[in-house]
Amino acid sequence: MQIRKHLEKIPPYTPIEPFEVLSARIERSVDQIIKLDANENPYGPLPVVRETLANLPYAHIYPDPESRLLRQKLSQFCQIPMDNLLIGAGADELIDLLLRVFIDEGDSIVIFPPTFGMYAFDARLNNAQVWEIPRQSDFSINLEVLRRVVREKQPKIIFLATPNNPDGSFPNAKVIEQILELPALVVLDEAYIEFADQPQALGSNLSRIRQVPLRDNLVVLRTFSKLAALAGLRIGYGAFPTWLMPTLWKAKQPYSVNVAASAAAMACLDYPDELAKMVEWLVQERQRLYTELQNFSFLSAYPSLANYILVRVTRMNAAQLKERLAYQFGIFVRYFNSKGLQDHIRISVGKPSDTDALLGALQTIEKEEQK
Repeated sequence: MQIRKHLEKIPPYTPIEPFEVLSARIERSVDQIIKLDANENPYGPLPVVRETLANLPYAHIYPDPESRLLRQKLSQFCQIPMDNLLIGAGADELIDLLLRVFIDEGDSIVIFPPTFGMYAFDARLNNAQVWEIPRQSDFSINLEVLRRVVREKQPKIIFLATPNNPDGSFPNAKVIEQILELPALVVLDEAYIEFADQPQALGSNLSRIRQVPLRDNLVVLRTFSKLAALAGLRIGYGAFPTWLMPTLWKAKQPYSVNVAASAAAMACLDYPDELAKMVEWLVQERQRLYTELQNFSFLSAYPSLANYILVRVTRMNAAQLKERLAYQFGIFVRYFNSKGLQDHIRISVGKPSDTDALLGALQTIEKEEQK
């Protein structure tokens, strides 16, 4: 017996580890850990979500394969027809679904590294060629190179995160328009869109989700992980062109979205003001963290429109800094060892107390380095 040959060459995806694993590794209790490594919402689900989950009536019944009630609520929330909406077990499922639907042997996609790793991972899993167009020094898109790659390689899909992960940058409207003019399906990943403008639960004025029914080549992905703190329940959604929906319904696993995740998502959508309040807290804390990071001579922080800040580490090893924060202080941040980011860490925005603890740890480390 033999597996598909291309799978032998694919490196595994490296996920973020949960509290109990981190706790055992550094020999600290869970309540002594500050987790700033996965861009999770530190405030947790709204009280109404916890109440809904505690009183879940139909856990013994298979979920609605079309998630009709949730799609109806999202239709009002996003102000687009529910017929253009699809729910997934996280936006990750929808990324994989698109690739399974579009990719034949020899087909390709385009990504702009550094960016979210699941685009390339899922593409290679589906035996697609991945054309990487590195971002410029300010993390902007090189349109000239993109046009040449599209012309010569004819990729099926272009994946663009808005804002981008891990740096939090956002391409201007003109750039996005020029990308949408290219002959490929353009997937805008708006996982962090709620943090990119004035805090509001709908997303922001920068979102393109309302344009999806008007365009044939635009897909917009969203998630409840960041906005609503439902990362552990794995639920996301996407807006897709009308012509594509019948095929997506045929290809999608019918029961992938569980009843608990659906109920939690529907419950929080009834409280958009409460969601917006959490977003506002995180945006305010992001600004404070960014300002305070400027005071450290060995750190250089990049402006961000998401709920994290990318930081270049100077005068010391970034991997060692990550380890010191974890083992000495119980603070976990994300370290990058990819091309162009070998000396970088990414810090998720936490509660004010998390920021205070991080700043105190960095001050201690700086003093130790100066001795």
